[in-house]
Amino acid sequence: MTLTPVLTDTWDAERSWTLDAYRDRGGYAGLRAALAMPPGDVVQAVKDSGLRGRGGAGFPTGMKWGFLPPDDGGPRYLVVNADESEPGTCKDIPLLLASPHHLVEGIAITSYAIGCRHAFVYVRGEVLHVYRRVVNAVREAYDAGYLGTDVLGTGFDLDVTVHAGAGAYICGEETALLDSLEGLRGQPRLKPPFPAVAGLYARPTVVNNVETIASVPGVLSRGVDWFRSMGTERSPGHGLFSLSGHVTRPGQYEAPLGTTLRELLNLAGGVRAGHELKFWTPGGSSTPMFTAEHLDVPLDYESVGAARSMLGTRALQVFDETTCVVRAVSRWTDFYAHESCGKCTPCREGTYWMKQVLHRIEAGEGADGDVDLLLDLCGTILGRAFCALGDGATSPVTSSIQLFRDEYEAHITGHGCPFDPAAAALFPYPSRRQPILAGGAR
Repeated sequence: MTLTPVLTDTWDAERSWTLDAYRDRGGYAGLRAALAMPPGDVVQAVKDSGLRGRGGAGFPTGMKWGFLPPDDGGPRYLVVNADESEPGTCKDIPLLLASPHHLVEGIAITSYAIGCRHAFVYVRGEVLHVYRRVVNAVREAYDAGYLGTDVLGTGFDLDVTVHAGAGAYICGEETALLDSLEGLRGQPRLKPPFPAVAGLYARPTVVNNVETIASVPGVLSRGVDWFRSMGTERSPGHGLFSLSGHVTRPGQYEAPLGTTLRELLNLAGGVRAGHELKFWTPGGSSTPMFTAEHLDVPLDYESVGAARSMLGTRALQVFDETTCVVRAVSRWTDFYAHESCGKCTPCREGTYWMKQVLHRIEAGEGADGDVDLLLDLCGTILGRAFCALGDGATSPVTSSIQLFRDEYEAHITGHGCPFDPAAAALFPYPSRRQPILAGGAR
């Protein structure tokens, strides 16, 4: 397996984030090619390429664009989801920092294809340095004639607004993002209607991830066959794989979809010296975890799904044998409980109680039946939450119990963490102030 630097091709250039550096590597050739085509042909090219959404769900991008209703003369919008918040997911922010013009060019092409005249980039507000870099890239594109009135003399007009979000994981959900963009509290909307029909300001809207839109220029400049020459038949193309945790050289590795963790670890120098792989996530903390038995599972949507997990955002968090799985899952659950928007009872209450039970198990005060209680709580949430946040919160819990139930039981029977009993005994958790009974009552 070899790396395929496409989105990362300019990262080694001096001042790679500038327009000049991007154009030196062929930047904006895709936009020129697109503007010479009818908009419908651009949509068809993206459909033919097989490009799938890189934000987690993997829905075919061209098909999503095709869901927009016929033009009624009113506005329609493109919204780029740059609210990267999933624990372990760290691909969009480095991309925007190192090469924001990949995204800006992709926005221009996509907007032309779908008939959008005003696009929005929703950036996570905490990453102020990234927000400023994207704003500057948009300003450069305006000055060069790639945005604004009469783009490249074609009569196409496009404005781009970069919006800084207020910081909430739930705003990564597309309809919550739209509410936040409108100035409302970020909470998911009931669907249908879907954003393609009634999205931003109740108008037809396409919502795509940063990496998805940034991948569009390559399809137009290099062709459909070039894009499909990478990856697999049903998951074609290239993607950013984010390796973090107990690896020798963590970072971003751009490779064809269908590569394996074993191949990526070889490139990253393997698990840190003197240790061995215990478990890992294929797509961030909200995807069911894998173990060393899954090292050779192709990292494409179909193969990972067949192995009963999800490719998600390709956030490969790697943990060695020194890691307590209960502690790791407890930390993730703390995050999901904190980030629940509170709109629906299964997620709001379920994540709260999962957090309490995990805390007491880790602290050595677990009770018989607590493991089954956790599974029962997950069953109450899964498929009943208003949006995918609730379902995602159950994934690390259920998969870790399936793979490491003996470790959970050891915490209960041994009255503490077998990896670090001293630290577990000192771990502060709310049950010392509000005892939790085995049945879940307080």
